[in-house]
Amino acid sequence: MKLQMLVAALVLAGCATVPDIDASRIPAAPAQFKEAAKAPAAPAMLPADGAWWKTFNDPVLDDLVARAERNNTSIETAAARLAQARAFAKAADAERMPQASLDANVGRLGGIVDNTSGPARTFGAVGANLSYEVDLFGKLSKASEAARLDAQSRESLLVSTRLLVDAEVSQTYLAIRALDEERALVRSTVAAYQDTLDLTERRYRAGDVAELDVERARTEVAATESDAFALDRRRAELEHALAVLVGDVSSRFDLPVAPWSTALPTIPAGVPSTVLTRRPDVRAAQSAMQAAAQRVGVAKADWFPDVALTASGGYASSELGQLLKWPARAWLVGAVFSTPLFDGGRRTANIANSNAQLDESMARYREQVLVAFRDVEDQLSALRILASQSDAQARAVASATRSTTISDVRYRNGLVSQLDLLDARRSELRNRREALQVRAAQYQATVGLVRALGGGWGNAS
Repeated sequence: MKLQMLVAALVLAGCATVPDIDASRIPAAPAQFKEAAKAPAAPAMLPADGAWWKTFNDPVLDDLVARAERNNTSIETAAARLAQARAFAKAADAERMPQASLDANVGRLGGIVDNTSGPARTFGAVGANLSYEVDLFGKLSKASEAARLDAQSRESLLVSTRLLVDAEVSQTYLAIRALDEERALVRSTVAAYQDTLDLTERRYRAGDVAELDVERARTEVAATESDAFALDRRRAELEHALAVLVGDVSSRFDLPVAPWSTALPTIPAGVPSTVLTRRPDVRAAQSAMQAAAQRVGVAKADWFPDVALTASGGYASSELGQLLKWPARAWLVGAVFSTPLFDGGRRTANIANSNAQLDESMARYREQVLVAFRDVEDQLSALRILASQSDAQARAVASATRSTTISDVRYRNGLVSQLDLLDARRSELRNRREALQVRAAQYQATVGLVRALGGGWGNAS
């Protein structure tokens, strides 16, 4: 009989096992990235402390990232959620341990007791209770493991939040530096247009040109000044955004204008399979999927009986003076066996819900993997194309600059019209601004690639 009961228990426990993750639903890592960047002669070395932003060799950027990691509210929120998950995991572990309590009570009883009336009496009791739920079918252990995996997922999300904040600080700072360069370029062009306007006004007063030429020059000065003010507004917005990222008040945060001397490191893509182990958002999705699988086992275990061992002991007496005397002792040892007989389909619904949550978490993990590889391919292709675009734009700038120089000399000598000079200046300004924008995009894509790789690179995870 005992052997039959043991076999039955093992069969029931087998029914509550955690379902296996269907590996066929998870995308496999490709052998290599399709959009491979040009092989660098000297790729940037990742600092030993993992502080990838230091490869840009910019002390101001280093300081801003350090401030963000101390004060950013998104990081603080993620850290608090991790603390909550860890506390919940400890609470789930505590359910597997024996539970003990100490009880004491005093009461007064009067009236008819056992068909006999008498004076009111005082009763007192003091004792200890001990209980322990036997985890025969693994319900508590699976719930504990699910909570541990949730905490692990939150830990990865905290790392992911830090990476996101570090990248946003870097990209915002680099965008400001690029704007400073563009603002300086536009302001210098305003000065050049003003010089042309002064010359045109002198020639107009001398009767060499018509008033139309003067108004054209004034139009170019005003329009270019308007562009400069638009860049000023954009810089102010970025500076305010950077203040929020580093956890400071925008009203007192200030980033002085400085030369754009930030280095542009070359980031090697490494092996695609390392992305899945390095990217914290992918690790978080994987832990969440595993936790969902554990909860399927918890839902299945609800079909099986709960077994608890209980024990209590203490003293009880109607005479408070005799309460702690040996004759007033009492104790009880027992076992509680409970199993639901009818629940209206609640347990079946819970299993269906747990399976649906597992399917959802698997789909999210699969999506996260696909997005991870897409992010890397996006940034690799951007860097490859931007390198070619930068070369072409450099040639355009050289030609436009030469054209402006020639047009200015010929205009001053009366060999070309003012329109020719203005067109040349407009072309040079446009091409110089585009060259700066291409350079800025290279910095943005480089930071984007680091983020897509999970905050590191190379074959080591």
